[in-house]
Amino acid sequence: MSASVISVNDVSMLFNLSKDRVMGLKEYFVKALTRQLHYDEFWALTDISFEVQRGEILGVMGLNGSGKSTLLKLIAGVFKPTKGTVTVRGEIAPLLELGMGFDPEFSARDNVYMHGAMFGHSPSYMEGIYDEIIDFAELREFEDVPMKNFSSGMMARLGFAVATNVKPDVLILDEVLGVGDHLFIQKCEKRISEMLSGGTTVLLVSHSGEAIKKMCTRALLLEKGRMVCIGDVDEVCDIYEQES
Repeated sequence: MSASVISVNDVSMLFNLSKDRVMGLKEYFVKALTRQLHYDEFWALTDISFEVQRGEILGVMGLNGSGKSTLLKLIAGVFKPTKGTVTVRGEIAPLLELGMGFDPEFSARDNVYMHGAMFGHSPSYMEGIYDEIIDFAELREFEDVPMKNFSSGMMARLGFAVATNVKPDVLILDEVLGVGDHLFIQKCEKRISEMLSGGTTVLLVSHSGEAIKKMCTRALLLEKGRMVCIGDVDEVCDIYEQES
C-alpha cells in the first residue's frame, strides 16, 4: 500500500495566552524582560491522529473554537506542533484565510504572479496559466485594479483560481466555498472533482453538512481540540448535527 499523502500522528498544539493587559509595546517588553508577564495555557488540539490518502477529500467539521483552523495551519506548515508530527508528501496550496498572501495595494495581475512565487513557480510558468486563472475568477475587467477595492467574493475567487491552477498535490480549503454566488460555487465544485480525479488530495473545512456530504469521501469531527470521530460522511455529519 502506498504511503499516505497526509499523516498526522499524536499531534497537540499549545498556545500561551497572556493574562495581563499591556498598554503598549514598551510595557510588553519591560514585563517580558523582567518576567512579569503571566500566561494561561490553551491546548487548541490534543492527541490528534489520522491519515489521508492520495485523491481523497476529507471534510473537517466542528463548532467555532474546535481547532479546525489550527489543524489546517499545522498541515500547511504555518504552525509547528507542540507535540507529535505532521507529514505531508507533495506541494500544498492552502486557502486558509480570505485574502491571505495577497497585497491589497497591488493589482490582481501582480498578486497572481506574487502568489505563484509563494508556491515556488517562475514568472514564465505563471504567465502560461495567467489567462486561465483570471478568466476562471471572472475578473478580466478588474485585473489591473488594486485588490483593496475587491469584495470578499472577488478575493475568494482569485485565491481559489490561483491555488487550483498551480496543480498542487494537496489543496486546503477553509470555508472558502461559503463565499460567492451559487454558480461560482458550482464551478469550484467541478474544478475540485477534476483535481481529485487527477490525484490531488483535498481538505475541506465547512460548517455546512450539506457541502461535506456532497463533496467529501470521509469526514472528521473536532470538539474543543479533540477528535470525536473520523469516517463515513453521513455518520459524522449526523453526530455533528446532534451536537450543534
